[in-house]
Amino acid sequence: MKIVDIVDNQLLPSNQTISIINESHKSNFSFYRKLGKTDLTVSCLGLGGGGGISSEDTLYAFEKGINYFFYSSDLHHYIYSSMSGAIRQLCQRGSSVREKVVLATVTYIKKPEMALAALLDQFGELGIDYIDIFFWGWIDADDHLVFQNCLDISPDMKGANSVYQRTLERTFGISEQMKKMGVVRYIGASFHDINLASQWLDSSLLDVVMVRHNSAHRSAQNQIFNQLDFHNLQRPGIVTFKSTGSHTGALWEVPSGLADGCWRPSVPDLYRYSLSQNCVDVCLTGMRYRNEIDAAITSLEKGNLTPEELDYLNLYGDLHRFPHKVPHIPQERLIYRP
Repeated sequence: MKIVDIVDNQLLPSNQTISIINESHKSNFSFYRKLGKTDLTVSCLGLGGGGGISSEDTLYAFEKGINYFFYSSDLHHYIYSSMSGAIRQLCQRGSSVREKVVLATVTYIKKPEMALAALLDQFGELGIDYIDIFFWGWIDADDHLVFQNCLDISPDMKGANSVYQRTLERTFGISEQMKKMGVVRYIGASFHDINLASQWLDSSLLDVVMVRHNSAHRSAQNQIFNQLDFHNLQRPGIVTFKSTGSHTGALWEVPSGLADGCWRPSVPDLYRYSLSQNCVDVCLTGMRYRNEIDAAITSLEKGNLTPEELDYLNLYGDLHRFPHKVPHIPQERLIYRP
């Protein structure tokens, strides 16, 4: 079964996954994955509003099987707001498809006393009953103590009968969904410091970890992904971002030093690179148009990248990040494609 064959708005039980099987590689690739220790089943492609995607194309993504949506209510909110109509339609109070969607929202205001205000803004703007994952955003090297204070209020925020639930009930009214889910189901953090992220992998207060990862920035592989056991049901959910971008430029642009005729990875290939790593559940994308959605889904039908393809993309990333430091490239590491 292909992802593009999914019936519009079809409900997938939480224990069901769909595998894309590529006969040439005999590689199973789960498009739907359990998000770590949560009870959420998520599409491996996540859609954020950072690319300015329209509400119409956001709904198209949902029709094609993508169910993980990431929304910012403060930083870059103007860009994200173009998808807000779709989020309201999918997730608002009374929506018939709400439980088929995983809504992740973020605040970049790292002050525990501001968490309630951030939630009030999100609930008011989107007309929702609950958030599946509430992220603390952009946790950097000097945020250790601040982040600890933020996580300490997790019991007040998440689950049914929390302090924050009672407060939002008084503001927006009580619903059956809110009573069942609470106003926040799980807590996540978006880390810009890999060392700090690795220190929080075993925290009972943190359910989902989001980190930068691409072929030019691979430290998350050793410090995060490979420290986790895929079979451990208590591991945190893992979401990657910045799969296609480096401070040296867009990774789909050909780096200097790459021989003519060598494989130039597409943007969907770069998504597959992150999704082929151990314990990565979601690759967050900034897709802008429905043709990009179609291309990404079609690419995933090829399955996981092979070890040879992963090694080549490691080399490709090094050429991007360290263009003058890569030594002589052995011919056997190159992959040639028309």
